Amino acid sequence: MFQDLNKKIEDSMAPFKELVNIQTRMLEELTRQQMECTKSCIEATIQQTREMQRCESPTDLLDLQRVYAKELEVTLREASESNMKVLHDARSEIETITQSTFDAFNK
Repeated sequence: MFQDLNKKIEDSMAPFKELVNIQTRMLEELTRQQMECTKSCIEATIQQTREMQRCESPTDLLDLQRVYAKELEVTLREASESNMKVLHDARSEIETITQSTFDAFNK
């Protein structure tokens, strides 16, 4: 009897465990992506600072700033798209688990 009860509890907790796993994977991936984005931004800033020393006119500096802003824009846009994909994938997985769990209760 204890084994049956233990089995039922484990079965009923399985969806929650899976939800926690999905959230953990999502957060790990978002953290990894944010670290990569931050690293890219820092590297771009360092590169831009090095390039500033070579500027000979205000026009050179303005052109350098435009390139720097474009690089940051691309980096941030890619990071945003990647983050949204991770969130969307996690949401889809969670919806699937939730729906299958509710379907099991309705039977």
